[in-house]
Amino acid sequence: MTHDGPQWTTPFPEDGRTDAGQAPAGAAPSTGSEAAPAGTGSAAEPDVAVVGAGPAGLAAATVLAEHGADVLVVDEQLRPGGQIYRQPPASFTERGGPAGTAIPAGRRLLSAAADAPVRWWPGTVAWGVFGAGAGLDDFAAADAPPGRLRLATHGPAGTRLVHPRLLLLTAGAYDLPVPFPGWTLPGVLTAGGVQVFVKAQRLVPGRRFVLAGAHPLVLVVAAQLIAAGAEVAEVALAVRRPGVAAAWRALPAVAGNTGKLAEGARALGTLRRARVPVRFGTMVTAALPGADGTLGAVRLADLAADDTPVPGTEREVGADVLALGYGFVPSTELARQAGCATRYDAAGGGWVIEHDRWQRASLPGVYVAGEVTGVAGAEQATAEGRLAGLGALVELGRVRPPTADRLARPVRRELRRRRRLAGLLADTFAPPDAALAAVRTDDTVLCRCEEVTVGAVRAALRGHPHLRTANAVKLVTRAGMGMCQGRSCQPGLCALVAAETGQEVAAVGSYTARPPVKPIPLTALSDPG
Repeated sequence: MTHDGPQWTTPFPEDGRTDAGQAPAGAAPSTGSEAAPAGTGSAAEPDVAVVGAGPAGLAAATVLAEHGADVLVVDEQLRPGGQIYRQPPASFTERGGPAGTAIPAGRRLLSAAADAPVRWWPGTVAWGVFGAGAGLDDFAAADAPPGRLRLATHGPAGTRLVHPRLLLLTAGAYDLPVPFPGWTLPGVLTAGGVQVFVKAQRLVPGRRFVLAGAHPLVLVVAAQLIAAGAEVAEVALAVRRPGVAAAWRALPAVAGNTGKLAEGARALGTLRRARVPVRFGTMVTAALPGADGTLGAVRLADLAADDTPVPGTEREVGADVLALGYGFVPSTELARQAGCATRYDAAGGGWVIEHDRWQRASLPGVYVAGEVTGVAGAEQATAEGRLAGLGALVELGRVRPPTADRLARPVRRELRRRRRLAGLLADTFAPPDAALAAVRTDDTVLCRCEEVTVGAVRAALRGHPHLRTANAVKLVTRAGMGMCQGRSCQPGLCALVAAETGQEVAAVGSYTARPPVKPIPLTALSDPG
């Protein structure tokens, strides 16, 4: 990873310090939280290490620090906020403040976390958890305090090991990869990826856009592109337009959640004023190359009542960027590698981490919050982060259980309200699995890293009838063995194996997560810091 060093600045204090205790050159002045933490631990032995600086991580870190816990937050990005409250680089000068502060909830969350006495390690990858009996469990075990997990990280200071009393995982989610003919062409992006260009870099990554999928994010991103001056040719949603009956049934879930609906209504209003066609019951069947080998057009088709493409309705729309938004996948790799129990939750995005009422995972000393427990949005992630923080404070002995119960009551009410809306959205905007399966051909690439096609997986299943799990197919075909370690192909492969073998996706399982769960330099393994 190459960059100019930690850059978490306004609205955050610059606390991403070097091992020598000096702020990087050009950094904003520190507020002193590194020099005078609330707890008594060192940077390598905090009370709680929080992985992820999105809504859940920020909310948890704030609650923990406010009650005297010594907290370290580790995040891959140079600035906090996660995807929803993503901020541009600190060197950018713009009117109205960073993008993450444009949303009132994000502004409050970032401000509260900035004022809390918390240590921050930006630009740092958390790539393994050791000490719980997982693979490579003897890595750097010699100097580890007894009874503590070891969190392996890699960032500007190289490889550093953290020995927290408790570990909170809030790794978020990533866009659901959807294989179909042409999806590997240059110019085919995820809606979340396009949003990063627009929100964080102030760039429009193309000239003419088609947005397609089944998630309401595509409406929001299309409106953001319009606001940035881009041309949006069409928005195609592979879901039915909600009718009056559906709207009536949704009323209980809408109560107390009008903000999300207002966001969608504003996006639709922007698209309507720009005269962008928004078509329901329409999906992408292929991405077509232009003369230069990059995306030149998008083939769309209407969907039948059984969610399969209607023959004869296909049409082509010229575009140099196709942004896809079919939903999200929880980023559970680190929790799974550590040994936390999982369950399959289709509405939550796939494999999620099991937890109790205080967000404790099955592995002692580990808490989880946010999208790793099921994709449900920033508001629910924030509430879960606060709940996890309170649970950790009880375990640390900093808050008595009756006090935690009292503080948790409004958080639990908030969670119940948010979960009602999350369930409604999951039902209304579920990916059309039958339609997505119908458009895949044997030539469709399934695993981009290893260039394994749908046909290769089908052939392996026919030639080896005993193959019935994701791991078994991985061993035979190499699908999932590339640099992304299966993030790109696991959902599609599991769905394919389930369909071909007559199983439920849950029975197919997931790939085994092994360290390092993210790419790191090979030297990181020989320098355990």
